[in-house]
Amino acid sequence: MLTIRYSDPLIKAQQNELDKVLEIINMAKEHLKEQEIDQWQNGYPDEECIKNDLRNEKGYFVKDQENILGYLCIDFDSEPAYTDLKGNWNYDEAYTVVHRMAFKHHARGKNLADKVFRLLEEFSNLRGVHYFRVDTDPDNKKMQHILKKNGFVYCGKIWFDNSEKIAFDKKI
Repeated sequence: MLTIRYSDPLIKAQQNELDKVLEIINMAKEHLKEQEIDQWQNGYPDEECIKNDLRNEKGYFVKDQENILGYLCIDFDSEPAYTDLKGNWNYDEAYTVVHRMAFKHHARGKNLADKVFRLLEEFSNLRGVHYFRVDTDPDNKKMQHILKKNGFVYCGKIWFDNSEKIAFDKKI
């Protein structure tokens, strides 16, 4: 059984771990394609995007006690695409952005995303940030379900990665 404990922190991915990150991202792209979801099927996120995450120290591995289970980008510097929301954000304050959350094949279906969001709340609170913004593809019903289940509220639509995305936020 795969479990994440609060004592298992999110581990900052290093630049020399690019191949590990790309492996996870490619698994996620394949998974989305199998579900006939167009998200991440046009090249994004590409190697340069991930290199940028790592160079800026925003890329993190999700780990259990011994194994890397997934990857995500945690950004406290805001997202430019969020300034042009067609809708309304519920709060106007500093926020944490979560991008590129992806899990290895064997780690899916085990409620890890829920556990990761709880870890992210703790991680953000420690930095004095009490608000999240995220986006996903309109066809990615699974992620929408995960977001709503974790208290995120639909706010509107943005344009990101050459396509329309739906945006959510959450106060923690």
